[in-house]
Amino acid sequence: MSSDNGVIADDIDVARRALVEYDMSAEASLQLLNLSENATYLVDDGGTKSILRVHRRNYHRAHEIESELDWLQALQVDSDISVPTVLPARDGRRLVTVTDGGVDRYVVHFDMIGGAEPDEDSLTVHDFHTLGTITAGLHEHSRGWQRPEGFGRFSWDWEHSLGDQPRWGRWTDAQGVGAAETEVLGRAQALLKQRLDEYGSGPERYGLIHADLRLANLLVDPPEITVIDFDDCGFGWYFYDFGTAVSFIEDDPALPEWQESWVAGYRTRREMSAADEEMLASFVLLRRLLLLAWMGSHAHSRESATKAISYAAGSCALAEHYLSSNGRRLY
Repeated sequence: MSSDNGVIADDIDVARRALVEYDMSAEASLQLLNLSENATYLVDDGGTKSILRVHRRNYHRAHEIESELDWLQALQVDSDISVPTVLPARDGRRLVTVTDGGVDRYVVHFDMIGGAEPDEDSLTVHDFHTLGTITAGLHEHSRGWQRPEGFGRFSWDWEHSLGDQPRWGRWTDAQGVGAAETEVLGRAQALLKQRLDEYGSGPERYGLIHADLRLANLLVDPPEITVIDFDDCGFGWYFYDFGTAVSFIEDDPALPEWQESWVAGYRTRREMSAADEEMLASFVLLRRLLLLAWMGSHAHSRESATKAISYAAGSCALAEHYLSSNGRRLY
């Protein structure tokens, strides 16, 4: 059995053991929807459907997951952003713990949300305008929310992104990265760090963000749009959220138009300075290098299977544009 199959077998066993904590029948079925940082399952209990998320081993601690759920709850109460509802266990717990081989595994149960994600093959500027507006709404809430005592999420700062403790590993270990690629990407990374240092991380530029706010994490059921997958939410630069908006499609020729529309959407709700806008290329490159590293450590993911073979070469092309424009453009 491959290691990926072993992971899936372990995860579904954890999922089945967690289900007994909820008010559902013994006949409830599980169908794997996605395997990435977590394993996400569709639960079908006699036609009543819901979502079960089994957290990856040793990625989040229990209080960090509870903090994510605190933000979801606050958004439901204090904002106009639609987010998933957590379905508590029979005893009221939002987070169920299952011991698996001596390791605590964490499980969260969500309600089923109607709709579908926008089609990546037919994205429009309108999609990005909508996403920019939603992002501004999340930032608005984040800046004004009084977080509960003990709130804790990890940081997407330099140290934990591309620095000495990279959360997703190092891009130098990714498929397709050899000596030539390391040289150009290394120069781009050095310029990126300089640009971020100059931009700074004061409270007006750095705070609690979704950190994976791409169109794939929107479920559209007109007129309702729901933001999902807050699993990577944490503390980072606010406009890193634009870098995540174009995840895996950063080298598409439509990027300038998408960016212009996203910015216009954002400005319908919140101010965005010229200095912020000038940094968007840097946040796209930061995300691109993070995803290159991520692919090297997540070979089981759908994105790695379909994109990894050319992702390093595309990253180098972006890096060359970034270097030639002194960090201001990627095209």
